[in-house]
Amino acid sequence: MSGVVVFGRGFGCVTHVRALRATGFDIVALVGQDPGKTASRAALFDIPTALTSVDEALTLEGVDAVTIATPPHTHAAIALAAGKHLICEKPFARDAAEGRTVLAAAEAAGVVHLLGCEFRWDAGQALLAQAVQGGEIGGRRMATVLLHVPLLADPAAEVPSWWADAEQGGGWMAAHGSQIIDQIRCTLGEFDRVSASLPHIAERVMTADDAFLVHFTMRSGAVGVLQSTSADRGPPIIITRVVGSTGTAWIEGVGSTVKVADRTGTRTLPVPEYLPTGAAPALPEGLDHGLRANDLPWHGPRPLHPAGRSVALSDGGPPRPGRPCGRHLRRRGPGHRRARRPQAVGHRRRDGGGRRRTGLTRADAFRGAG
Repeated sequence: MSGVVVFGRGFGCVTHVRALRATGFDIVALVGQDPGKTASRAALFDIPTALTSVDEALTLEGVDAVTIATPPHTHAAIALAAGKHLICEKPFARDAAEGRTVLAAAEAAGVVHLLGCEFRWDAGQALLAQAVQGGEIGGRRMATVLLHVPLLADPAAEVPSWWADAEQGGGWMAAHGSQIIDQIRCTLGEFDRVSASLPHIAERVMTADDAFLVHFTMRSGAVGVLQSTSADRGPPIIITRVVGSTGTAWIEGVGSTVKVADRTGTRTLPVPEYLPTGAAPALPEGLDHGLRANDLPWHGPRPLHPAGRSVALSDGGPPRPGRPCGRHLRRRGPGHRRARRPQAVGHRRRDGGGRRRTGLTRADAFRGAG
């Protein structure tokens, strides 16, 4: 069994630890900044070792891989020190230069390296990508992705200091936009050109954005719009739709229901067995995270290709239909496995004092090792 060190006691535990164990990995250690809190969280998740030293963690016996779920401004230093197979959470880095440095180091080390874009394997999004790439709607022409939620509309809604700081990799574009960009690449191929705005909607003191609006053109000629904000007080808006030359495909809200409309009518696509739709593993008793287990959509262990082959990421073009997406996908050995994780979804509620809070802070959804 492969041993893994998890960096980040918040999202690293609530998501990475459960996904890694569901896929058969052994969690060797948990690394965080606060000794007491890290030890407490490690005990709660039955992790044998709690550390605050990156170097000490990387020299533990039996460690084959690391996962990094700390604030984005810390990712590069940990990844460059690791020299092991790794999964790194998004936002990946503070800027493109930093990201390229980490990528070059991972490629030079010859290790498996993967970003935490887990929605590649969400049943609805993966099925939509396969339908579009498989020709269900003819030629790809136009895409629309909208998400408006009230997560941070209230200025009193709390976020970690780094999340509000653009210099530290914070903001809604980095947190949510990175997922949508990955989804578009999986569905439509590679971007050719983009124009974008990063506005501030809520009345709060922060240098990072809480909204984004992107117009894009793909290399295929398809065009589209991405629009999202975490500061809309109105009813949520969720639209994911691709219009083709002979039909239209879309996801019904959030979930695994994908529909296609063409001249023959509207039909619901069957979900393949290899796409995960099951419930999430239970969280430990006594975990104060602000979310119920059912509030954490579970995308399951990372699926295999329909033919039974496992795949890993490398450089190259967009994915072929029917496969988990990424850049070019190549086969790995039969013993190769990687974990998938669920995505925490913030929600609004009131604490004992009547003040509105969000699931983000209580769930440590955007917290890292601290």
